[in-house]
Amino acid sequence: MDPIAAKMEPDRKILYRTVGDAKLRLHIFLPPGFKASDKRSCLFAIHGGGWTGMNSRYFYPFAHHFAQKGMVGISIDYRLANKQRGVSVFDCVKDVRSALRYVKTHAAELGIDPDKIAVCGGSAGGHLASATSLFDKVNHPGDDLKISPKAAAMILYYPVIDTSERGYGQRKIGARWKELSPVDNVKKGLPPTLIFHGTGDVVTPFEGAALFVKRSRALGNEVRMIAHEGGVHGYFIFDLKLFENAMRQTEAFLREQGVME
Repeated sequence: MDPIAAKMEPDRKILYRTVGDAKLRLHIFLPPGFKASDKRSCLFAIHGGGWTGMNSRYFYPFAHHFAQKGMVGISIDYRLANKQRGVSVFDCVKDVRSALRYVKTHAAELGIDPDKIAVCGGSAGGHLASATSLFDKVNHPGDDLKISPKAAAMILYYPVIDTSERGYGQRKIGARWKELSPVDNVKKGLPPTLIFHGTGDVVTPFEGAALFVKRSRALGNEVRMIAHEGGVHGYFIFDLKLFENAMRQTEAFLREQGVME
């Protein structure tokens, strides 16, 4: 996907927050025929990279794909975790929750329906996508907490979902890892969720995703898993046909949920 992403450019870039010397932007892809007065559904896309690498361009293909299907596609910046700079995974979570609040607050001027925002992410981005609904106590001090960052649907691609020693991220997060472990913080009332995961994933083990599904369903949440037999971490980003198939499956889910027309 990297060569494809390298050739893409968003229609707009909007600054949503400045933290220190970090200027965080929304990279926006507009659908054909878009008008400022529109009220479109939106795909809010979060890149992976173990919280410490990659950038918003990595998820341009996702935002672009859904823009071509009539949605507003947004790939977001967030600060990367860096101990030397004093940036933690908690800060990554704060940025993403703040970004979604910004989109909801400015939905009218962005041409977006605030009730039809689907959040997606891959790997650590999948973790951050789930964070928009799970980690209610992790927020920027200046955020308006009356505005919920909860999306209408979550699409988690091979997500970091268990941050224990059995999963991924415990050392990066530190002693408070359990506070940011999706599988350990499942609750009622989560958005309808679709998870893509390879059974051969040894980076973010499949077992963690399966346990998240089990615990979430037990609480009455709607969550589905598409398991790719033998798939390694990020399996569909290495094969264009698998990527296109994953996008079709995502489209079908979003249409079923009424998020995508």
